[in-house]
Amino acid sequence: MFTVERNVLKAIRPIANKLSPVELPNDSYFANVLELFGKIEGIDTLLEDPQSTSVRLVTNAERMVMRETQRAFVYFSLHGLTVDNIIVNRVLPPEADGFFRGWREAQTEVIREMTGYFDPVPMRQAPLFNEEVMGIERLDRLAEVLYSTGEDPALVTREERPYTFSKNEVRLLLPFAVKGEVGLFKKGDELVVEVGTLRRHVGLPTSMAALEPARARLEDRTLVVEMRPLA
Repeated sequence: MFTVERNVLKAIRPIANKLSPVELPNDSYFANVLELFGKIEGIDTLLEDPQSTSVRLVTNAERMVMRETQRAFVYFSLHGLTVDNIIVNRVLPPEADGFFRGWREAQTEVIREMTGYFDPVPMRQAPLFNEEVMGIERLDRLAEVLYSTGEDPALVTREERPYTFSKNEVRLLLPFAVKGEVGLFKKGDELVVEVGTLRRHVGLPTSMAALEPARARLEDRTLVVEMRPLA
């Protein structure tokens, strides 16, 4: 397509540039676009490989923020990225008393809910420091708290893929979805999944490209789509 457009514009550019107040793009424009496409080719494979790429969500122990974290988890799952850690930030210490006692109790309850929601994704807690975490020294202090056992922060801790394919099933990890907000349909060789306002086009393998979604169910936090040939 680029070659056709490039040749057409090359032929009409001398005339069009004289008549139009806006010059048509020159050859270098198409060369730059092609170069960009070449650079990003295959990046989706890299991002969807949990051995190469993972996501760590940072949240606060507040219900409103927790809901947004759940939404982010669904978003990344729909786009094939593996979330391997949840970090709860600004957690008050157990000895918090007086004015902060109620806040600490509320945080404890939200963290308990988070653990149930995100399990089996590991969770870590970062305390509320008495000063803003800026600069190398304070970041080192934060790292010591999060990785106190000497664990490598770059270590792969979870390899569960957000979606997998079997002979006639597509399985998508959607831990916070409810039946009424999930929609799906097939478009070409893609399965389009909608969760609320989020939408993901899941490319189907060649062996399933001719199949159609026949039935879907939510099973243990996973959307299971059964694929069948057209009747």
